[in-house]
Amino acid sequence: MSASLEKKLFKIAIPFLAAAILYRAAGEFHEIAWGTGNWRGEFSLTWAFLYYAFIAFCVLAFSFALSLALKPAWFSPAADLLTAARERMGKVRWLLWILLFILPLWFFQYTALGFVFQKFYIRVLIWILVVFLMTFLASKGKELAGWNEFLASLILTASAFSVAASLKYVNAYPFSMGWSEGNRLWDYSVLFGRERYLYPADKNIPVFLDFGRSLIGGLLFLIPGVNIAAVRAWVGTTLILPYLLLGAALFRAFFKNKTLWLLLVLWTFLFLKQGPIHPPLVLSAAAVALAWNAPLWFAVPLVAGAGYFVEASRFTWVFAPAIWIVMLEFSSAVFTPAPKRETLLSAWMRSALLGLAGVFGSFALPNIFGSAGTFFPWTAPAIVVSPAEATSQPAAAELPPYLADILQKVTDQPLLWYRLLPNSTYTSGILLALLFAVIPLTLVLLYLAARRIWRLSPLQKAALLLPLLAFLAVGLVASAKIGGGGDLHNMDMFLIGMLFTAAVAWKNGGMDWIQNGALIPSAMKVVVVAMLVNSSLAPLLEMRSFTLGEDAAWLKTLTDAKSEAALEMLPTQAEIDLALQTIQTEADKAKTQGEVLFMDQRQLLTFGYIRGVPLIPEYEKKLLMNEALSGNAAYFRGYYADLAAKRFSLIITEPLRTPVKDSSYEFGEENNAWVKWVASPTLCFYEPLATLKNVRVQLLVPKQGEADCSAELPKESLP
Repeated sequence: MSASLEKKLFKIAIPFLAAAILYRAAGEFHEIAWGTGNWRGEFSLTWAFLYYAFIAFCVLAFSFALSLALKPAWFSPAADLLTAARERMGKVRWLLWILLFILPLWFFQYTALGFVFQKFYIRVLIWILVVFLMTFLASKGKELAGWNEFLASLILTASAFSVAASLKYVNAYPFSMGWSEGNRLWDYSVLFGRERYLYPADKNIPVFLDFGRSLIGGLLFLIPGVNIAAVRAWVGTTLILPYLLLGAALFRAFFKNKTLWLLLVLWTFLFLKQGPIHPPLVLSAAAVALAWNAPLWFAVPLVAGAGYFVEASRFTWVFAPAIWIVMLEFSSAVFTPAPKRETLLSAWMRSALLGLAGVFGSFALPNIFGSAGTFFPWTAPAIVVSPAEATSQPAAAELPPYLADILQKVTDQPLLWYRLLPNSTYTSGILLALLFAVIPLTLVLLYLAARRIWRLSPLQKAALLLPLLAFLAVGLVASAKIGGGGDLHNMDMFLIGMLFTAAVAWKNGGMDWIQNGALIPSAMKVVVVAMLVNSSLAPLLEMRSFTLGEDAAWLKTLTDAKSEAALEMLPTQAEIDLALQTIQTEADKAKTQGEVLFMDQRQLLTFGYIRGVPLIPEYEKKLLMNEALSGNAAYFRGYYADLAAKRFSLIITEPLRTPVKDSSYEFGEENNAWVKWVASPTLCFYEPLATLKNVRVQLLVPKQGEADCSAELPKESLP
């Protein structure tokens, strides 16, 4: 395509894109304003004025976009006046720039109107306006809006949205903010805060969580008396800081140019947050990035340490550090068209040595020193009887231990391949979401290689492509397992591999290309912008407040919510206090008659909201769900025996329900496994004493008399 034709198409596309966004935003504004009164139709006077003012703005904005695309010369005098005025503003313009940067964060995350304006196109329109105003204020000389300033404004605002979204659950609410959020806080506390629990000091507390996440998430429990708000803030920080550290290490060669380096660090954060990716793997990748191009005496222990750390976290990650360092080292070596034998040999030897260091760290070091988690003897992983252990599997036993372990973990739960395509659990499906996440970057990399801006030998191409394909295959299988498929977090190794590939391209030619707007065709500019925008749309929509319960009535009207409960606002303090008092009172009564099981809401014990109740570590909610997904009859026989024996005088859980759903419902298969193995059997032996709907808690007590639950128990669990 010729440059002139591309430019014409680009000019035509701008008004059409503007029209689409403005039209849809106007429709969303109408949905908000309609139903607020009866001054005109169902408009109140105030919202009618706001709606018509917004329509007028949309018409003016479209006229401006159309004129700017078709007749840019008309704006030359105005552009000269604007740039001159900007230069006269001096430092004041940077104050305005900072205010523009902060304004959408405050509005979307902390105000009631920000909650009202949660709709997609309105938020996108506000973001576009903020970015272009920031770009104008940051540009220099007679340039109205510079390319580099535009990219910087886009990256900075997008990163701020993602940071805010990561911290949206930071509050002092005692109860769980999600299905497993509260119990996950309990998981984190055990490594360094087990003294918070009434539990024998000589017994391990099993936690259903890998060592890496336990270590990182639990660091704040080294502070005596740390509260739930601080821990939530730390957990939110672990969704931000590791990505920044990885970016800082990966692009450390550009540290002298502080602005460029910061933008690269933030882009790393944005790209990987599309997963998201668990902190232990990100930190291991940061160690690999530090080893890249470092002296061998420093690089070898780093890569080995990364391998050692991931081995204690997740079995699918054990080869990742070794493969990543080979990708980085070999593909970034600069070969002349006819490289000397010494150059090739040096690149091969360094890559092989560091790759072997990663394998050594993952497989040999745990045998020498023990797995990393063994250094904390007062904890232990949750011990369960898996189907592989409950039945004889000679074929698996003949395999090497690691391969047998992989086979067992891959086959112990069903694979739901339909979740790779659009479905009720994940609207876009894994494949489509992954395409949106990586296609823009892939197109940029292919363009750089095709134009010889980034030069690679055939072996270097293979060193990048083959590992990426392997990571892709592993990620797709993991995403198809029941319990997964709700986001891209199982594509973790693949996304980091793509990031490392981009870093190699940036180092070997990509940096000069992307910073020179004159060299970039219009189509590739669109691709670059799409790469940044796509990684930021989810955080843009996630920003919201949960503390607007006092405004629930009018928020329900403006958002057209089915009920105030649908707004998902936190209960009032009076409701919270009453729920805590009810749980404490019933727990105090029950502990004199038997054991009190916190199947859910264990953070109430962690942070002292419920006191004087001994910890029962068994039968934690996430562990029960995992074993239900595996259909682990051997494990559940013990649970059912305890229920039948009325071991627990009180069980604290989420409200248990028993509807059976199909795949047209979100996580339908997971719901059915929970109903089959947990909810129905539990409700056969136990009955609700109280259901605290506002805080999503149910108190269960044993049914009177002997219960015949043979019909409610899974057939596989019967003798």
